Amino acid sequence: MLKALVLDYGGVLTDPGEDNPAEPPLLTALRKARQGGLKTALLSNADGWWQPPAVLSGLLDVAVISGEVGLAKPDTDIYLLTATKLGVEPGECVFVDDLAVNVHGAAEAGMVGVHHRSTRSTLEELEILLAIALRD
Repeated sequence: MLKALVLDYGGVLTDPGEDNPAEPPLLTALRKARQGGLKTALLSNADGWWQPPAVLSGLLDVAVISGEVGLAKPDTDIYLLTATKLGVEPGECVFVDDLAVNVHGAAEAGMVGVHHRSTRSTLEELEILLAIALRD
């Protein structure tokens, strides 16, 4: 059973979507996942100076930033670290990234990987995997 949603920032959480929504669709999905009882995390290859934007405040259980932890995607250790920080097994996490190489790294670590190509296809896949509605 999947218990956690782990998202990349640039290219995923920032994707404005196809339908001009009020906020990026995966930000809405993050909020709905949290309301649905899932644990949530941001996993970014940003440097140590970068901080998650204020809009994510209260929506994340964990933020794992490469520049802070000395690991980077697609190294399996960064996915394992993220799962550990969330208090779940890697196989209980679904990870979303716009770069296939990073999705493969997550899968190698035991996570369920979703390659983000469009907000619509990603949300459809996540709703099936997580069995909750992630759109307004």
